[in-house]
Amino acid sequence: MTETASAAVPVAVCQFAPTSSREGNRDRIAELTADAAARGARLIVFPEYSSYFVDPMDATLAENAETLDGEFVSTLIALASDYGVMIVAGLAERASDATHVRNTVVAVRGDGILATYRKQHLYDAFGQTESDWVEAGELGGAATFELAGLRFGLMTCYDLRFPEVSRTLIDAGADALVVPAEWVRGPLKEHHWTTLLAARAIENTAYVIAADHPTPIGVGHSQIVDPQGVVLAGVGTSEGIAVAAVERAAIERVRAVNPSLRVRRYSVGPR
Repeated sequence: MTETASAAVPVAVCQFAPTSSREGNRDRIAELTADAAARGARLIVFPEYSSYFVDPMDATLAENAETLDGEFVSTLIALASDYGVMIVAGLAERASDATHVRNTVVAVRGDGILATYRKQHLYDAFGQTESDWVEAGELGGAATFELAGLRFGLMTCYDLRFPEVSRTLIDAGADALVVPAEWVRGPLKEHHWTTLLAARAIENTAYVIAADHPTPIGVGHSQIVDPQGVVLAGVGTSEGIAVAAVERAAIERVRAVNPSLRVRRYSVGPR
């Protein structure tokens, strides 16, 4: 499939609650993909850990981890082919040892995987220790893919608190940041989530497309945020879908009046 430039690209965030049933998660993703595609979405984004999730995390996470050619990714590719869309979703991927997983995000279309990202910043905060179960991804290269002349960059959940991650993607040409998440509930966590989504959009004059788990484990509030930090579409705290258009013209308008990326004086990374 060859993508050509378009004035606007409809994107969808699908907020759902993955469980310990791998088959059930795949079935729910199929239902949501059909719904989002029927609403016109060409890019459909699902949360972190969409393949398998338990709270609290335990040894079953590694027992249910998959490879990138396993059932979960193969299902995503088949759905992308059936509906003529691109899909982004998080999965528990097999790691370098039998007790950990990689917290991985894949972007796919009907002919295969477009980009893969492994979470760099593990959620060892607010009383949680994701690193007990998850192997951190390597620092470095930006994971991006293109659709209709726009470039989308991948990051995950807790990475949102570290602006260097989004900055690396923007320096690689990303027009939109795609953020699958399981933003765990807690004091002020909804405020942190929505504030950071807006901040990453504003400081990079880029779209942010973020899909979370619903309550009671996540905070919900999956959103599509424009380059000025305005929420174009969002979901509340329950399962649901939000759709909005991503437009290059909007990015160019904002960057014309706010040329911060052109005039910045600092670089990211080692010198």
